[in-house]
Amino acid sequence: MIFGLIIWMIIIMIVVWLLVSNIRIVPQAHAYVVERLGGYKETWGVGLHFKVPILDRVAKRVSLKEQVVDFEPQAVITKDNVTMQIDTVVFYQITDPKKYAYGVESPIAAIENLTATTLRNIIGDLELDETLTSRETINSKMRTILDIATDEWGIKVNRVELKNIMPPKAIQDAMEKQMKAERERREAILRAEGEKKSTILVAEGEKESVILEAEASKQAAILKAEAEKQKRIKEAEGQAEAIRSVQKATAEGIEYIKNAGADDVVLTLKSLEAFAKAADGKATKIIIPSEIQGIAGLTKTIAEVAHTETSVAKEKEVK
Repeated sequence: MIFGLIIWMIIIMIVVWLLVSNIRIVPQAHAYVVERLGGYKETWGVGLHFKVPILDRVAKRVSLKEQVVDFEPQAVITKDNVTMQIDTVVFYQITDPKKYAYGVESPIAAIENLTATTLRNIIGDLELDETLTSRETINSKMRTILDIATDEWGIKVNRVELKNIMPPKAIQDAMEKQMKAERERREAILRAEGEKKSTILVAEGEKESVILEAEASKQAAILKAEAEKQKRIKEAEGQAEAIRSVQKATAEGIEYIKNAGADDVVLTLKSLEAFAKAADGKATKIIIPSEIQGIAGLTKTIAEVAHTETSVAKEKEVK
């Protein structure tokens, strides 16, 4: 009885162990390819799964994440017969686990060989300069070709990058010399342009200076002429004022004489005095009106008669 119980316990433990050992949990971003009796049965996705003991087996565990593979540098020859080393980086992702498991033997090695042959074909149609300046074009062509070729393997090629392009040492030296010459040429051009702009700015500055000096001279001349004009105006106004003052005084004297009852002879004498003052010893000739000339002669005659009478009176006194 006890022996039979032990046998049943052993059988139960074996069954439990078989059940537990055949439970599979598929993690996130993974897939399991399951075979039954050597043939493809199904693909397990994320979650809990149970396989039939002995009959089923997990043939391949596949990661669905995007993966990166860096291949060794490949020797390629350009159209102008320059041999160089190029290494590539391929970004790929498994989209169909069944095709990936049964489509090709060693998928990574297949991608590497396909990448090398595709790269040689593309570079063979390009010259060295085009190869160095057409990375984006080369990357795009390779990605398209690899994506189409690997579609049957359940692989999608997302990106292809040329990691490094290594020309021969002699070509690198020549390129460095060319780049140095180009930099020196650009430096010379920039220096010449700078000197040209500097010369233009200096010339413009001198031009502005000359213009400003001419404008200042013009303003100074205008101000000087205006000052001279004001000076002459003031002098003329002063002279006019002096003349008006003299004339006013003369007019007042004549008016005073008239008011005092002076006759024409006195007025004429005053006119002669005015002419004498006008001459002031500077005029060599004075034109006297005829009326005044007559009065002047009469005056002279009266002066002579008076002088004669005075002489006679003095002689009488002596006798």
